[in-house]
Amino acid sequence: MNPIKVDFTSGGSGKGKGSGQDAYLVPGKAGLKTVISIIGTVIGACITYYFLLPPLNPKSMLFYLFLGIIALIFAAFQIVLSGILRKPEYKSYVKKRVFIPGIIIVALLLIVGIGYLISSVVFRAGSYSQIIDVKEIAQFEENDVIQEVNFNNRADRDKVPVLDDAAAEALARRTLGVLGERGLESQFELTGKFTQINYNNNPYRVTTLSYGDIFKWFKNTNAGIPGYVMVNMVTREAEFKLLPEGKYIRYSTEEHFNHHLLRHLRFEHPTYIYGDPHFEVDEAGNPQWVCPVLDKTIGIFGGRDVKSVILVDPVTGACREYSLKEIQKDPDLQWIDSVYSSELLVEQYNYKGKYSGGFINSLLGQKGVRVVTEGYNYLAIDDDVYLYTGVTSVSEDQAIIGFLLVNMRTKDARFIKVNGAKEISAASSAEGKVQNYGYKATFPILLNIQGEPTYFMSLKDSSDTVKGYAMVNVKNYQIVATRIGYSSADIAECSKDYANQIKAERSNIGEDVTPPDDTPTDQPTEPVTPTEPTTAAPAGDETTVSGVISDIRTPVMDGESVYFIQLEASDLYYTISAKDAPNVVILNVGDSVTITYTPLEGAAILAATAVEPA
Repeated sequence: MNPIKVDFTSGGSGKGKGSGQDAYLVPGKAGLKTVISIIGTVIGACITYYFLLPPLNPKSMLFYLFLGIIALIFAAFQIVLSGILRKPEYKSYVKKRVFIPGIIIVALLLIVGIGYLISSVVFRAGSYSQIIDVKEIAQFEENDVIQEVNFNNRADRDKVPVLDDAAAEALARRTLGVLGERGLESQFELTGKFTQINYNNNPYRVTTLSYGDIFKWFKNTNAGIPGYVMVNMVTREAEFKLLPEGKYIRYSTEEHFNHHLLRHLRFEHPTYIYGDPHFEVDEAGNPQWVCPVLDKTIGIFGGRDVKSVILVDPVTGACREYSLKEIQKDPDLQWIDSVYSSELLVEQYNYKGKYSGGFINSLLGQKGVRVVTEGYNYLAIDDDVYLYTGVTSVSEDQAIIGFLLVNMRTKDARFIKVNGAKEISAASSAEGKVQNYGYKATFPILLNIQGEPTYFMSLKDSSDTVKGYAMVNVKNYQIVATRIGYSSADIAECSKDYANQIKAERSNIGEDVTPPDDTPTDQPTEPVTPTEPTTAAPAGDETTVSGVISDIRTPVMDGESVYFIQLEASDLYYTISAKDAPNVVILNVGDSVTITYTPLEGAAILAATAVEPA
């Protein structure tokens, strides 16, 4: 039992020095317990640092959390070792022992609070709006990045990705059987984290593997991960790349302890603030981890931006740091495709879009306030990868006012003004064209076809297998071309159909009704003879004609979608608005219909009063 020491040196009355209220009970071996508290705190701090991995940098909130945890550990040791839990009479002693840790915690909270305020967008809206420089382009035709695509040209076709993350993962999963060659079947699985890169001027998505579970990690960690997966986004070819015999990926985000990538980086550079590392492959097929180093450029905690990049060899763990200038200028580093993450670029543009007019304007009035739409995708342009997303006004949730394109290596950004449909609206329009199949559209990518901004999508079944393609005009999402099939020829046919619709849209329907030269690709091979004459009937009472649709055009006139329908073996067009015949929106070339109209002698376009599927 510890002896109780009572300190009576303060006297028995009065306040301050000599006041009896300063007397307190001191537990036995107090000095030893203080030493144990210090040692325990050091050990606790080391363990916390090892797992929390805070940067020793005052611009990181994690740093202040780490210091606060250390103070709490010391206070906890003092409380437990004092015996106050059993002997409340030690309360005065414990209060004095935890006073300094308490002051430290309060000071840390004040620093974080003040730092948050001086970094807040409320006071620094102007700085946040300038964190990314964006060049504005008034017309889509004037942009110098998205060049016109001709799908009859193989070089152009080879630049257009047709897969999304889910479809790429479905293909990648099928490559894991090659692990059986090394007796590693069922030991690894995909991480699900793909990086889009340009590999030898072709768009690919790449990923490495994770261990199947903790037991498989124990079994295989001494060797490491045997390779990585590459998926060609154009040809849909997936390949598992086994590293040369004796080489394994030893450092990754899927490892534990010292080979965990972020822990390895933290021990290399204790003060650095890291972004999310991602996996890439250089032009020789060598895997690399690309790890952005961040800085806080506004106040203490605000304005995240990349200041350099560390490349980590996943086999040896060797780290090399490069400045942004080196990455942009050094030809040996041009293979790096993503320096800035998609999330960071979206965050920075939203700051610019929201706060260019000031913080108050972002809440009241909201003049010129804009944000990106719900999703994004990637474009392969000149051996670089560009982030693409739509931009919409905060007061308009159904339309875009333009597109954002950002080079993910250089942060060269452009805003291209285009009024049109949001990506999700275009995807729904494409899905409506193939609703009988139940296919789902991938998130669109932006293409230039016939000088028109165009959403291009793949159509997938429930197993994420590509079954067809769709193109939707951005300005008029009633112009939709679809093609069921998965070859490059099918993409070319879809593009041809889309180009024909663009030609029809541009022509004056009342003056020039010459049909496009190209025969619709989904026209039936066997002609179907209409049941009624297909030349103009004499003027008179309302009549009907039945047949198979050979051409259908959908311009928007006076704010309404109007359908011009031509039947096989006929030069006539029958016109009706979607408002007057709602079921017309689901019709396609090849469908059989019955059209009710009033004949008009000599007319090449006849107004229909009803259009019904036959």
